[in-house]
Amino acid sequence: MDKAQLTNLIDVAAGRKPADLVLKNGVIIDVYQGTTLTGDVAIVDGKIAGIGSSYEGKEIRDLKGKYIAPGLIDPHIHVESSYVTPEEFGRLLVPHGTTTVLADPHEIVNVAGLKGLDYMIDAAKNTALDIQYMLPSCVPATTMENAGAVLQAEDMIAPLKEGKAAGLAEFMDFPGVIQAQEKVIDKLLVAKELNKRIDGHSPMVSGKELNAYIAAGVENDHECSTVEEMQERLSRGMYVFLREGSVTQNLRTLLQGVTPRNSHRCTLSGDDVQAKTILENGHIDNSIRICIEEGIDPIQAIQMGTINTAQCCQLRDRGAVAPGLQADLIIFSDLQNFTVEQTYIEGKLVAEDGKYVGPFARAEISAVQSSVHIGDFSVDKLVLPLTSDKARAIGVIQTEALTNEAIVSVKRDPAGNYVYDETQPVAKIAVIERHHNTGNVFVGLIKDYGIQKGAIGLSIAHDSHNLIVAGTSDADMAIAVEKLKEQDGGVVLIENGEVLASMALPIGGLMSDLTGEEIAAQQEKVNQAAHQRLGVAEDVDPIMTLGFMSLAVIPNLKITDVGLVDVTKFEFVPVSVEE
Repeated sequence: MDKAQLTNLIDVAAGRKPADLVLKNGVIIDVYQGTTLTGDVAIVDGKIAGIGSSYEGKEIRDLKGKYIAPGLIDPHIHVESSYVTPEEFGRLLVPHGTTTVLADPHEIVNVAGLKGLDYMIDAAKNTALDIQYMLPSCVPATTMENAGAVLQAEDMIAPLKEGKAAGLAEFMDFPGVIQAQEKVIDKLLVAKELNKRIDGHSPMVSGKELNAYIAAGVENDHECSTVEEMQERLSRGMYVFLREGSVTQNLRTLLQGVTPRNSHRCTLSGDDVQAKTILENGHIDNSIRICIEEGIDPIQAIQMGTINTAQCCQLRDRGAVAPGLQADLIIFSDLQNFTVEQTYIEGKLVAEDGKYVGPFARAEISAVQSSVHIGDFSVDKLVLPLTSDKARAIGVIQTEALTNEAIVSVKRDPAGNYVYDETQPVAKIAVIERHHNTGNVFVGLIKDYGIQKGAIGLSIAHDSHNLIVAGTSDADMAIAVEKLKEQDGGVVLIENGEVLASMALPIGGLMSDLTGEEIAAQQEKVNQAAHQRLGVAEDVDPIMTLGFMSLAVIPNLKITDVGLVDVTKFEFVPVSVEE
């Protein structure tokens, strides 16, 4: 803001000059005091000049008693998990009242390195949604897998200094922090020395280990799955993000621990939200509705989606309806039935009645295409030799990225190799390295995913995003791998050698260049085929659940291209269990 703009803002606030726009006769949500006041909101040069008093403006819009609240802010989300590009992501979110997101692009950076970050930044310029990026802190997330890139501490200095990122994204290598590993300490110090905040990720960490993690400078966590975890973090000064994603849905559980005394340290977050979910349910607006359903005061719920997030993320220019702040605003009619009718960003109407009306263009994608590189692979690599009739399997937990370690009975052929048993809810799962043609393939078992026929393959395998495939037939699993290579990533379902459904994601093997509606329609066909033809459990998301099975920073048992990982110990364990 220059001298002339500041002078103009003051003059409009004082009533000496007319505003660019006045929203008249509204009921303003006062997130500072948890109450409401009636009056006008005067806007000039994208800023709120004044509230309450009667203002004059070049343009007047009479709200006739409708509510005015700050734009909604998500403190932690992965754009790539929507399967659409940043500009399309903005088109989907803004009609739901989201005006700012703090996005962690570690999916595309794990695949493409810092050129992936540059693509995401360029694409974000083409939407009204303010997409601010955090710098991925753990690429790869662990040392027990192969990613497309490696970011060391020295690689992080320039992006943070240049303002490409607001801080370090979720520090998933919590064991490295707790054990004070040198390379981890170097990364933390980069952020500290540049006065940048550090986001957290500490599932099931407690006691002295949690103290060590927080003492390192980590400020928040979005991985709480119990009230006890949430309370322990709140008592130690963390903000807690109450998550409601497409699969990971902890909001209703955690709301049981939210009180008027601690809610100011709680925020609402999506983390991983598919385009289909946004179109069907919404985003932070849906989380606010859930809060109200669970008995939270509506204004308190709005605080958790606005001012709390702004304060947590050090966004001093937004998060409330107040003089001098950015004019990011939402309009709605009913506090109890929260539905956003209009969205304003920097004082401009960008969505109305569920439709995006803001600017939109598409960024060049060539730098992040052609990302599936499969070297030495054949169906023979999917054979699973076992030394026992007992084996470890990854136990799926619905609506969680958490898994169990399940000990299961298995059938073996005369050579000792695993044989699918249709009477057991167990199938094969394999991760195939896709970045460097290493030929790495590791095969394990998955329980309660529900697949009973064929195979499902993805190039979305958090967080290194190698190929991951589950199935009952080695031949179908191998065909899924080849089809993913042909379509340059995405999702493919195979039965008896034939493609049942597919969803191409040519941008890093993670995102499509189609619209949200088009990709949601493709996903619906994938989901239907997975449930109705292949037998995947109805309460399991076929894509996102499978993609989380390689997330080797969330307990208990996960699989990478290198091996089966016991996340509680951060070590490899064998598939066979000796009796």
